[in-house]
Amino acid sequence: MMRKSLGALLLAAVASTMLSACSTGQGSTESSGNGGASGGVTTIEFWAAPNPTQQAYWQEMAKAYESEHSNVKINVSAIKESPTSEASIQSAIAAKSAPTMSENINRGFGAQLADSKALVPLDTLDGFQDIVKERNMNSTIEPWKFADGHQYVLPIYSNAMLFGWRLDVLKELGYNEPPQTYSEIVELTKKLKDKYGDQKYLWAKADLADPTAWKRWFDFYMLYNAASGGNKFIEGSRFTGDRKAGEEVLAFMDDLRKANGLLARQVTDPFENGVGVFTDVGPWTFTTWKEKYPNLKYGDNFALTMPPVPDGMDPKDSKTFADTKGLVIYASATKEQQAAAIDFIKWVYSDAANDAKWFEQTNLPPARDDLKTNDSFKAILDKQPELKPYAENVPNAIPPMDNAKYNDLQTIIGTEAFNKVVKGQISPAEGWANMQKAIEGALQ
Repeated sequence: MMRKSLGALLLAAVASTMLSACSTGQGSTESSGNGGASGGVTTIEFWAAPNPTQQAYWQEMAKAYESEHSNVKINVSAIKESPTSEASIQSAIAAKSAPTMSENINRGFGAQLADSKALVPLDTLDGFQDIVKERNMNSTIEPWKFADGHQYVLPIYSNAMLFGWRLDVLKELGYNEPPQTYSEIVELTKKLKDKYGDQKYLWAKADLADPTAWKRWFDFYMLYNAASGGNKFIEGSRFTGDRKAGEEVLAFMDDLRKANGLLARQVTDPFENGVGVFTDVGPWTFTTWKEKYPNLKYGDNFALTMPPVPDGMDPKDSKTFADTKGLVIYASATKEQQAAAIDFIKWVYSDAANDAKWFEQTNLPPARDDLKTNDSFKAILDKQPELKPYAENVPNAIPPMDNAKYNDLQTIIGTEAFNKVVKGQISPAEGWANMQKAIEGALQ
């Protein structure tokens, strides 16, 4: 996969064997990938993420829907990951054997598919606006709108990426809570180095110096979204980046470098082992911590916050990156299949209990505006209070760009600016200027 794959993180070791045993394949004896109606029954193919937990959820939803809709048959199978799920979908489209619908689509890949006219604009289908209203996701879905004004991907889950802080170390330095602005963090870094020298760093993560495209989602974009108030950086084929915000982010990283607060080399679990006191944290992390680092307790020795903001900006206005994927309907499906697919989605999301079941089974926050206030999710959040800040900030999370070249474009962010600033090879202003020029050239 081209980014942190939650499927891989959750159950990579067993995914391939389980999915090969459970999958119904790209087609079935009842209906091919582009099958339609037979005997008054419309058959649709649904490709679920290559994650047994998600596949089981959609199989359960399909069976429940079929029990109330005898005129629809839903075949749920897993997207094949050889070589990648994206490549499998593209191959199926080329072979005219695409499914009716699939999940596991990020906004960048959605742009590739939309550019090739492979997707149905969901907002053109009857029932789509009902889904948005009934699921209470007006704010969450707004940033998903593509540059042409259409919605091609319905977000299923949204991880509003947060930063973790080693609260135990901060308390040793005289802090009762994490700092929220750049200057406060630089000041903390200086105190950290005075006390611990090279034993501890503010941010210890090898990815900071790695140009791999998806890694920018979990450092540059988190900080940039906060500093810019959620500016989309690139919209369609236009560079729309906020220079002031971008230079402030790069200057912040440069200040941390100058204070010797960055460790951009491989260290085993630096945050967990206390080498670093600040890092990006996704909700999938807690399953691993409970098994491998049971000593880490939320509110005791670690805290979670939204990304810090530049001086002079209200931390309450902070935005962040949305590690998120969604669902699409393919243009090759018949009108009957498209109608059945949108009705199935509407049925699933008309009941918050279905989203609660998803949340409980996958630990992936549903893409809704009301996770923190809807009673359907209260028991889950009370049981796992570390998930509450993720639930609260779903509406404040910005999804990836809607450009088919997103891998190349995000690589440029690292090679021309972010990685070079971290290494002390370029000034923040020069890095931003070089990056903007390279991106605008790539967009032509």
